[in-house]
Amino acid sequence: MTTKFLKGALLASVLVLPAGAALAQDDRAILTAVPQQLTTWIENYNPYNNTTILPTVQDFMYEPLVVFNMMQGGEPHYRLAESYEYSDDMLSLSFTLREGLKWSDGEPLTAEDAVFSFELIKEFPALDQRAAWPKLESVELVDDRTFTLHFKEVDAGLIYQLVQVYIVPEHVWADVEDPVTFTNPSPVGSGPLTEIDRFTPQEYIQCRNPNYWDAENLHVDCMRLPQLANNDQVLTAAANGELDWFGSFLPDIERTYVGNDPDNHGYWFPAGSPVFFSLNLEHEDAGLNEAFNDVAFRNAFSMAMDRQAMVDIAGYGYPTVNDYPSGLGRAYHSWNNPEVEAEYGQFTTFDIEAAAAELEAAGYADADGDGFIDTPSGAPISFDIIVPNGWTDWVNTVQLAVEGLNELGINATMQTPESPAWTDALISGDYDAAINSVVTGVSPHYFMDQALHSRHIGQSRYQSARYANPELDALLDSFNMTVDSAEQTEIMNEIQMKIAQEMPLINVFNNPLWYEYNTKRFTGFFNADNPVARPVVYSGVPERLLHLLNLRPVAE
Repeated sequence: MTTKFLKGALLASVLVLPAGAALAQDDRAILTAVPQQLTTWIENYNPYNNTTILPTVQDFMYEPLVVFNMMQGGEPHYRLAESYEYSDDMLSLSFTLREGLKWSDGEPLTAEDAVFSFELIKEFPALDQRAAWPKLESVELVDDRTFTLHFKEVDAGLIYQLVQVYIVPEHVWADVEDPVTFTNPSPVGSGPLTEIDRFTPQEYIQCRNPNYWDAENLHVDCMRLPQLANNDQVLTAAANGELDWFGSFLPDIERTYVGNDPDNHGYWFPAGSPVFFSLNLEHEDAGLNEAFNDVAFRNAFSMAMDRQAMVDIAGYGYPTVNDYPSGLGRAYHSWNNPEVEAEYGQFTTFDIEAAAAELEAAGYADADGDGFIDTPSGAPISFDIIVPNGWTDWVNTVQLAVEGLNELGINATMQTPESPAWTDALISGDYDAAINSVVTGVSPHYFMDQALHSRHIGQSRYQSARYANPELDALLDSFNMTVDSAEQTEIMNEIQMKIAQEMPLINVFNNPLWYEYNTKRFTGFFNADNPVARPVVYSGVPERLLHLLNLRPVAE
């Protein structure tokens, strides 16, 4: 197979002023960060929104109850909550809030707000991003500082989802008619940075909460968020020293970024998210529904993926090949079931001839003579693979995937919507195929549950395949019904076998956690020599709050 790869020229103009020039007259400690790449900012401060929410709303504007440090074995860092406690039967979980908490408008933050928030996402399931209520029986107010969540069944891992249900103020949200579409234009928050100092579609500045409970440990006065559309624009701004904290794919990073200021420019790429292709298993098109729901088709799709080329060419060698039939990934190899690889490893090996044989044996053939295969029933197969515009490493990965599929006789093409549209399509199921990723946790169960348990369908982009298998759901549920490590290992072995049998996702590699920093204006950044926690600034990683609180202006 001939690999075709187009290297785009860097964009010459970037709509961002140098940090020093833009803020020369401002003596506040302002941190310039890029947690997301978009063509325009949309003013949406709703912490329960999945698509157009600004990337600094969760964690920075609305603080979690607890931050579990996944890099340190799930060590808890108490934030709004000062403690939590399980009942003896593990069916109830109580949180006690810190004493004297206030909202940014000065009103008391109490357990009543927490109970209201959990009841709100129950009443409006579209807000339940963590799919908490399918697992919950009820929420109970105990006193001003304590509330209790009652489980339907024992689930030792549910707490990792529950602490990311962001608490909102009842005195603001109780009168909101439609909290699903509410953009929260005058936000009242609990986190370190709640005040919007400036907002335009090209830049916004988010500043410190005047009533933040942990103000003593907050040394950043504001975050400045310039609008940058793609990796190339980020590279231009970063190379010029305009950014402090960001996370992007930068080609040849030692030369293009570090080399411009070796004393201050740094990066750290710890192991990160599984990256996979998902096929919409609920597609309304008869041909695509037939093909996508056929394990033989999914196996052939997987065998057409040149994973090593994706890593070496599209990813400049930064990612790690994921050829585990279960999608486990090397970071979790200690959980590996070797029987799975022995039985199903051929389906994650790049082999166009074997892929073609798999399809032929299943009845796929070019029925109409157009040069592309049709389903066993004779229906045409033609689909787009969507990837966010400007995510150059992923765009090039999809190009390589399309080449492999085309060589196999599958009529696949690429489309590049903006990232909010891509996210919305994955949640709603309004797409054909896509490249996607999922966040990781202490064990592989966390990401497997997020990406494959049916209760997450329509709740987040991670379950983009819309895969529903009661047997796998039951296995995933049973994993956290025990804390016995031997039992969990046995269950994880079964989970891996079931995933490999079905190939619901086509895993290709594991991204590193993309993270770059600049110590010219701030110190305290996490790095390989200071590996405190996952270091990224983008949303979905609550440890970024710990990182923010660790930063100090160089003047200090």
